[in-house]
Amino acid sequence: MSGWSDGFVAIASWDVLIMIPLGVLLGIAIGAVPGLSATVGMALFLPFAFSLDPLTGLVLLLGIYNGACYSGAIPAVLIRTPGTPSSAATTLDGYPMGQTGRAGQALTISLVASVIGGLVGTILLALFAPVLADYALNFGSGEYFAIAVLALTIIASISGEAPISKGFVSALLGLLIVFIGFDPIAGFPRFSFGSTQLSGGIEIIPLLVGIFGVAEALNQLERMRGTKTRKQSIGSFGLGKGWLKRLGPTVGGSTGIGFVTGLLPGVGGDVGGFMAYNETKRFAKDSSQFGKGDPRGVAAAESANNASNMGSLVPTFALGIPGNTQAAVLLGALIIAGVQPGPGLFESNPELIYGSFVAMTLAYVCLLVIGLAGIKLWVRVIQIPPGYLWPLVIVFSVVGSYAVRTNVFDVIVMLAAGLLGYLLTKGGYPVAPLLIAVIVGPLAEENFRRSMINSDGSLSWMLQPLTAAILALALASIVYSLVRQRRAANSRPKVAAGDLHA
Repeated sequence: MSGWSDGFVAIASWDVLIMIPLGVLLGIAIGAVPGLSATVGMALFLPFAFSLDPLTGLVLLLGIYNGACYSGAIPAVLIRTPGTPSSAATTLDGYPMGQTGRAGQALTISLVASVIGGLVGTILLALFAPVLADYALNFGSGEYFAIAVLALTIIASISGEAPISKGFVSALLGLLIVFIGFDPIAGFPRFSFGSTQLSGGIEIIPLLVGIFGVAEALNQLERMRGTKTRKQSIGSFGLGKGWLKRLGPTVGGSTGIGFVTGLLPGVGGDVGGFMAYNETKRFAKDSSQFGKGDPRGVAAAESANNASNMGSLVPTFALGIPGNTQAAVLLGALIIAGVQPGPGLFESNPELIYGSFVAMTLAYVCLLVIGLAGIKLWVRVIQIPPGYLWPLVIVFSVVGSYAVRTNVFDVIVMLAAGLLGYLLTKGGYPVAPLLIAVIVGPLAEENFRRSMINSDGSLSWMLQPLTAAILALALASIVYSLVRQRRAANSRPKVAAGDLHA
């Protein structure tokens, strides 16, 4: 209890408390702009954080972290462009909800689910960080490979109405993109064609912004040709009658999945969001509306990615291992401030670690208040005339992609990804599997090769109990999805040949 008392005393200062709502506001503004992810926002304010004492600077960065994770759902719902990678799964049902006049409800669900997922994740982080960190430390390369394979099996479940084969074709394109750049083990360039820009690999943020944002803008601009524009309905901002009964189990289960996923360094909230979405769809009694605007899809993605971000702080604080790129920025800020993350952090700086736990709890309370106060402002985005909105989306996409590394090449990648996403959509190929492959592919490749090296080329490491169990679960996931899709195809009414000419 002494650590908690030190934490409460440490944040009981106006200069610390003011940073909580300020950080959340900055995070919301940053995450709502496609391309300006939490990582970019935290990096931009890192020099300012250096001028503050360690706890005050850390609270500011954590506020940005939490605010941006939620607000990435705003453009995901309104214009099918995730503001942050963590909100990619939100587009699957959030955007269809907006298109059917339920944008207000989708944004409210995303806010409430984000706050619940984040608060529960913060409590789990504070209570079980040392124990959970020990489990994460015991995972070897074989277990990480198996988890990556399990994540890749999600492709079979989120292909929508398209055949699973098209989902795997899309994923194959994503894996080909992953192979561009330096080999993770040997260090030689692959598929760079002599280009120094390509040798560094493809940045995920320009790719994501292009394949979702620009591709959707091109599709919308094409639909506008020869059609009259209509004012889109926003709908109610309420959660609907009996929302707790309908969405409560989804939020609870997805929060758990997200937090556990976040414990694994390098996996991140984007994978956690997709995994929670997949499991929610898999175990739903009626999954026919997923991908068409099911509120459970939004609740699952948002509660999971916020909980995952909290889970990623377990290895960051307890082991000194960044759980994701945002945690890496926090880790760098702590080290520069003279604080060494690791097992001794809870003993050497209890006021810092427990103060940050209290601050994150207050940050989610601020997020709920600020989010509810501003939700009617966010939703006005879809009332902008389409002739102005979609070109504006492309402009923001260019600015956001350039801001990642101030590199024109990233803008070219974003535009190429936008064209690729547009062509895939026109051909009936889902784009989400491509993104999952890009995110999970490096994790699978690197850990597979490390496992093979460690076992002198033998596959015996796959027979380790935990690794084998996870791989078996992945295989079962694929079989289940194939059987389910075949049953759905057989249940559709067949049209007789003569009926086609009736």
